[in-house]
Amino acid sequence: MSSIRIAGCSLIGARSHNEDVVRHGSTAQGHFAVVADGAGGHRRGAEAAHRTADCMERLLREGGLDFSPASLTTMVRQAHRVLLAHQDGTKAELRMHSTVVTLWIDAAGEHALWTHVGDSRLYRIRRQRTDVVTTDDSVVQRMVRLGLISVEQAAHHPQKNQLVAALGIDGEVDPHTVVRPVEVKEGDAFLLCTDGWWEGLEEQALRSTLAQALTPEDWLDSMRRLIESRNKPRQDNLSAIAVWAGDPGEITQASIDDTMPRQTFTR
Repeated sequence: MSSIRIAGCSLIGARSHNEDVVRHGSTAQGHFAVVADGAGGHRRGAEAAHRTADCMERLLREGGLDFSPASLTTMVRQAHRVLLAHQDGTKAELRMHSTVVTLWIDAAGEHALWTHVGDSRLYRIRRQRTDVVTTDDSVVQRMVRLGLISVEQAAHHPQKNQLVAALGIDGEVDPHTVVRPVEVKEGDAFLLCTDGWWEGLEEQALRSTLAQALTPEDWLDSMRRLIESRNKPRQDNLSAIAVWAGDPGEITQASIDDTMPRQTFTR
């Protein structure tokens, strides 16, 4: 496999402060990308996102856990416990929570693991096909799954930002982790992003901007310009990480073994 290239971007949008955090890097065990989107009164959303990303990055860099779905799930649950340990239980407006989406690719660049809680997403683009490989933990997404509303209606539903799961909520969390490592193919492009990013882009825009990009940084910059050109009032913080396996401009080979697990892993 060719080298893994990663770039990140986090912008304040039209808000007073940024409650998103992006982290990425490489270790002896592989390559990682983490995106967290916090919420909470008195700027505790920023604290939640930072604590979540700090915990995930530390565990990924320490290398004490093997490359497995169980390890990735353990990391997310540890980040959840960190938030619980720092909650202000006496004031509801001071409680904090955060979404998280994480991509972990092994050192050889041959297999990937991912997990998420909340509505920050992971996309994979392969051979000009875009797959959303995460499913939002939101009220609206549940309504879509139940057939109560359409995908088009969901985009404008008044409850579209209401989550049903996030780190820092009371009780335990069940991260949506793939059940086994997924093959990474030459030319794969991954995009991890918060709702402030993906709400401003259609899937076709992901492919068209990718087709023109020479680097992950170029891709992020093209998407950012497109989002900002729409001048959305009250634009949320917008953050993303682009991960390239080789050159996405090269056509990868299709395989009947190409699977995209959508089940969750729980212990």
